[in-house]
Amino acid sequence: MLSGFVFQSASAQVRVRFNVNIGSQPVWGPVGYDHVEYYYMPDIDAFYYVPRQQYIYQQRGRWVFASSLPSRFRNYDIYNGYKVVINDPYPYRQADTYRSQYGTYKGRHDQEIIRNSQDPRYFEIQDHPQHNKWKSDHNNRGNERKRRNDRNRDNDRNRDNDRNRDNDRNRHN
Repeated sequence: MLSGFVFQSASAQVRVRFNVNIGSQPVWGPVGYDHVEYYYMPDIDAFYYVPRQQYIYQQRGRWVFASSLPSRFRNYDIYNGYKVVINDPYPYRQADTYRSQYGTYKGRHDQEIIRNSQDPRYFEIQDHPQHNKWKSDHNNRGNERKRRNDRNRDNDRNRDNDRNRDNDRNRHN
């Protein structure tokens, strides 16, 4: 019984750890990932934390967390620079490891990004060029589902009313 409980907790942790966050990913992120915690950008030796939409970079030997990159990176093209997906906690704490592991990616510009993808699963991202069409289609499907549910509810009510009338007639006869 104890092993069953341990297995259930382990599976619950796995499910939580690998949840899908496609809708939270920025349009400049690379395609092909259902879940992303961090991007490492070797060209500028910086990280991006997807859940909080924060850049993490070093300034005077300390890690800075900010909603935008500092001016020293103004010539960096976030859409064109290579991004490495990292799903380890606090990767900036092991920055030396990532620098040596992914340093060869500096200067690469051959990565497909979400903004340019025609995969419909990315359309839910607000800044994707197809987002408004996706939202409209999604709303239309939702409205159709609501209309169908309303019709079913009305049909159920009518059936109940008919049954009640029949029962009343039978009682009176």
